[in-house]
Amino acid sequence: MSQFTHEVEKMTCIAKGPNHGPAPIPEEGKWVQAKEIKDISGLTHGVGWCAPQQGACKLTLNVKDGIIEEALVETIGCSGMTHSAAMAAEILTGKTLLEAVNTDLVCDAINTAMRELFLQIIYGRTQTAFSEGGLPIGAGLEDLGKGLRSQVGTMYSTKEKGPRYLEMAEGYVTRLGVDKDGLIIGYEFIHFGKMMDFIKKGDSPEEAMKKATNHYGRFEDAEKYIDPREE
Repeated sequence: MSQFTHEVEKMTCIAKGPNHGPAPIPEEGKWVQAKEIKDISGLTHGVGWCAPQQGACKLTLNVKDGIIEEALVETIGCSGMTHSAAMAAEILTGKTLLEAVNTDLVCDAINTAMRELFLQIIYGRTQTAFSEGGLPIGAGLEDLGKGLRSQVGTMYSTKEKGPRYLEMAEGYVTRLGVDKDGLIIGYEFIHFGKMMDFIKKGDSPEEAMKKATNHYGRFEDAEKYIDPREE
């Protein structure tokens, strides 16, 4: 039973009046007055970071009736985060949103991403806010594209030597095409996801690498080609 202060106990009781309830939020094509965790559904993405900002996590959750049915955990910048992500993937699914936001997800970047997603989802700011029925379980994999690999961009640059493209959405950059003025005009890449698929289907590594290699931009018009990791 609740305890009251002396000041409140001696107050005269006044009727509360109308109960307007919570403001409705958009959820999977419906307007919902969310009163409990089970009233929440939606698919969305969020980004988190650790205190030293050494690495970051992009988290995708698909929530149905308050339960996390699907989770995609992508981390970058810190080697330890990859193992944390493996544990977080086991922890997250099957939990309610409230359980997940109050659970240690091993890496603080993942915890922060979970906090940011929690805020988005409970306020109806999801990717599926106006999509009737939301998205099916498995939709999170669409973030990864063919070969099911994270979309990563890795570039390195110094004032002295200029930029180096190391990894693009298309894949691992093997050569940069440079024009007569020393400007990058294209690049060659290996799509690792496709290469591994070719190898799994029986191709030799050399053959698979050749089939998964392509180029972008005016690569064929370059004056010279350089290995961005060696030259």
